[in-house]
Amino acid sequence: MNVFVDKKAVYYTLGCKLNFAETSTIGSALKAQGMPTVRKGEIADVCVINTCSVTEVADSKCRQAINRLVRNHPGAVVVVTGCYAQLNPEQVSALEGVDLVLGSNEKGQIVEAIAERLQMMPEERKLAAHEYRIVRTADIRNFMPSCSCGDRTRYFLKVQDGCDYYCTYCTIPFARGRSRNGSIELLLGQAREAAMAGAKEIVITGVNIGDFGKTTGESFLDLLKALDNVEGIERYRISSIEPNLLTDEVIQFCAQSRAFMPHFHIPLQSGSDEVLRLMRRKYDTALFRSKVERVLELMPDAFIGVDTIVGTRGETEELFQEAYDFMASLPVAQYHVFPYSERPGTKALEIPHKVRPEEKKERSQKILDLSESITHAFYERYIGKVRPVLLEHSKSKRTMHGFTDNYIRVEIDLPEGVQSSMLDNTIVNVRLGEFNADGTALKGEIER
Repeated sequence: MNVFVDKKAVYYTLGCKLNFAETSTIGSALKAQGMPTVRKGEIADVCVINTCSVTEVADSKCRQAINRLVRNHPGAVVVVTGCYAQLNPEQVSALEGVDLVLGSNEKGQIVEAIAERLQMMPEERKLAAHEYRIVRTADIRNFMPSCSCGDRTRYFLKVQDGCDYYCTYCTIPFARGRSRNGSIELLLGQAREAAMAGAKEIVITGVNIGDFGKTTGESFLDLLKALDNVEGIERYRISSIEPNLLTDEVIQFCAQSRAFMPHFHIPLQSGSDEVLRLMRRKYDTALFRSKVERVLELMPDAFIGVDTIVGTRGETEELFQEAYDFMASLPVAQYHVFPYSERPGTKALEIPHKVRPEEKKERSQKILDLSESITHAFYERYIGKVRPVLLEHSKSKRTMHGFTDNYIRVEIDLPEGVQSSMLDNTIVNVRLGEFNADGTALKGEIER
């Protein structure tokens, strides 16, 4: 008897691209067992919530999402997994309506766990409710492969999980465990399957992807070289890579490769060497600048996005100004700004000087304004130029969006007689024009 038949599932994901890739893989696995996703307005038999715990706000959003799904899908089997579940299993499992909490090591057994619950009689299920299955962080060993696109054009290929760095502000190593990865052979198989499904672009994702190879004796460079040979995949992007792991060999390979795009995302976290020391980061500003300059030396058109954290403990006004001045001097294209959030159990709580919330807000806005300015300037450089754009499915019948190879967002008004379905998931040459109405993209015209 297939317990999944005639049942429907709903999914809710919080946090990073890695979580979205994992949820999509879970959804695909349940669908393969005969359980489709609910349509709007339908009541689900199973709710899967994949949680995040990067900030206190993320924790709160997770609780709200769980309560909302329990309320909207009465009687459903509710399974919670992800970082918040791993870090606070007792708290999560105690929430009303939660059947089962699975930690990072158990996430890969979610289909079997749901089957167990669906087979239970109502009284059995009631007695088994609020269970959690968690192993200690040190015992997390499993790697759950994920390669999926969900409702997006681009696919996300998870190549690595966990982190060995233990930065003072971060709970990820406690939530996801030590660095581990799939084999190149396994990942190549997933990339080939994505290509057969029509994928044109794959984003390589993980927690600390530059650390790839610890469990298989391979290297990140080996992985990139192998992926570059997969037929059908025309674009790869590296989601985020630590500056100390972005080697010259990796930069050189991407610059001359067939399919790796001139697009890098590199976490800086602070432009102050003193704050980087307090964070226990594994580089200084001089190394970071050298990596940016090397990328642009070999790929002058590269889009470089940078993560930064504002208002960490120990970040005085003087150190923030030092960080800001460094950031303003970098030839990058965008900053992603994250206000620091205190997390229980982290070493950052031992650092003196706590930044007031209003100061965090002011500093965040200052960097957001800087980011808007430099992104605008980057886009302006390409007005009038022709770049290849991967067009994405659009709700509008007359307008499509997409990204150039160097990650400029483009908006295209379709010519008469051309339907969006005809161009969805295709790469076309586009002449870039002026900014669109809200300034978030460049208008473009397909070159004939």
